[in-house]
Amino acid sequence: MNQQSEHGSKAYLFSIVMVAVLGGLLFGYDTAVISGAEKGLQAFFMESKDFAYTDGWHGFTSASALIGCIIGSAFSGFLATNLGRKKSLIIAGILFFISALGSMDPEFLFFEYGHPSYSLLIMFNIYRVIGGIGVGLASAICPMYISEVAPSNIRGMLVSCNQFAIIFGQLVVYFVNFFILGDHIQPLVEDMGKGLAALDPRAVWTVETGWRYMFGSEAVPAGLFALLICFVPETPRYLVSVGKNDKALQILQRINGSERGEYVLQRIKETIKIKIEPIMTYGALCIFVGIMLSVFQQAVGINAVLYYAPRIFGDMGMNDPMMLTVFMGIINISFTLVAIFTVEKWGRKPLLIWGSLGMALGAFGVAVTFGNESLALVTAASLLLYSACFMFSWGPICWVLIAEIFPNTIRGQAVAVAVAFQWIFNFIVSSTFVPMFNMHLTEGDDFGHWFTYGLYGLICVIAALFVWRLVPETKGKTLEDMSKLWKWKGYDPVHRVGKMFE
Repeated sequence: MNQQSEHGSKAYLFSIVMVAVLGGLLFGYDTAVISGAEKGLQAFFMESKDFAYTDGWHGFTSASALIGCIIGSAFSGFLATNLGRKKSLIIAGILFFISALGSMDPEFLFFEYGHPSYSLLIMFNIYRVIGGIGVGLASAICPMYISEVAPSNIRGMLVSCNQFAIIFGQLVVYFVNFFILGDHIQPLVEDMGKGLAALDPRAVWTVETGWRYMFGSEAVPAGLFALLICFVPETPRYLVSVGKNDKALQILQRINGSERGEYVLQRIKETIKIKIEPIMTYGALCIFVGIMLSVFQQAVGINAVLYYAPRIFGDMGMNDPMMLTVFMGIINISFTLVAIFTVEKWGRKPLLIWGSLGMALGAFGVAVTFGNESLALVTAASLLLYSACFMFSWGPICWVLIAEIFPNTIRGQAVAVAVAFQWIFNFIVSSTFVPMFNMHLTEGDDFGHWFTYGLYGLICVIAALFVWRLVPETKGKTLEDMSKLWKWKGYDPVHRVGKMFE
């Protein structure tokens, strides 16, 4: 017996995980591409003659992909359970590809190119919703796929790699948007409603063409993902659930080694005697914790920052908001690496609690200093602190917990419910940010600025308390151990989880 068959192949494991995390990269790319395109897109549709493109319409259009995310995540459990994890991810890749090309050229077949109208706006949003369905599927199934192939001792690190891919996708699209923009500039908000003739000539190209290239650039990674995912195996836990034990054993042994592979297979078979159980089998608390992890990840307000970063930095008076957005992306990548390399050492709960408190400090800092030109650097630093703390805590760790906290027999359904709530609150936060940020009690005041970030800071504090009191630590435990946790009669999340997970 050779060494690879005794200990498994790490190269094989990492190769299939790297293909799966491409779905995370597309997740980040698709959700962040709007950050560079939204001003040009807004100015384009403000040229429409048959309807008024208001702030409300723009908030909806900027967040419309999230409607698809809600749909995709809601159906992810059904597809993952009935088609398998792999086929579901192939569908997601195809949807990404269609959305990228359609968002770039929404006039295709039905409308005159370059003439904005109400009907064209609807078509554009349909393409964005299609991409959102792909994001919803990928957001639920990619971490599920990784958690089901990864050994328990490195599962947290590998699932965190999916969040790294999400942030890397956002960084990539920040760079792509920056280079597409080139010597051109974003249109100024105050000049948008005056027509193209009132805009700086360098902004006209952004309005007519730039935003199209930004959306279309996603077709390249989307096509690559849809192709490569065809060559990865299905997860062993899904294969066992459909009676393909021999094929599951082959994959487990290739990943874990011969002896360990047989042991893991036996553990899986013990917990999948019934293919699917009712979602409430393990109690309401199990589902509630999963849902609230998702809710807090979005309610802290991070995606309002990621989607509107150039606009926010511009409102701060910064000279080059796109460059600052790229810098923020680099910081986000760096702090996501902190989570990857510490999640198995420090555990899930400490990272979430400290990250929440750091985010609260950053959000309150923005609330207090925003609008004061002499404190602009403090405002920017507070915003970067807020974003960095999210990246080593709620960003990756929420996905780790959602992927591993549910028992095998309800995982597909429970993950779908939890992730659907995540996208619902993502939509609420993202679509309300611009109107809330622009609120005024009196003309010219900054009420909306400090209220928005003050609210996000308060939610961060509540999130820290929630994790401290209700979320169990799952570091180093197998997915099969989750059944023991939630079936424990008289489970008390405050006093007993610590004893079980010491």
